[in-house]
Amino acid sequence: MSKVIVKNGDVDGAIRNMKQKNARDGLLKKARERQDGYEKPGVRRRKAKAEGIKNTRKRERNYR
Repeated sequence: MSKVIVKNGDVDGAIRNMKQKNARDGLLKKARERQDGYEKPGVRRRKAKAEGIKNTRKRERNYR
């Protein structure tokens, strides 16, 4: 679990920091994966490969 300190009563900033930390840790993504149940290793590999290809294309699109 992530912890965030509220400085000078800035609750909105603390909430923003908490959301960013959760996104970096991948908590929401892990929870969604667990909700679907068990996946065979081959299915997991195919999904990981497809996501890698998608991310590579996204990075290439940003460099041009």
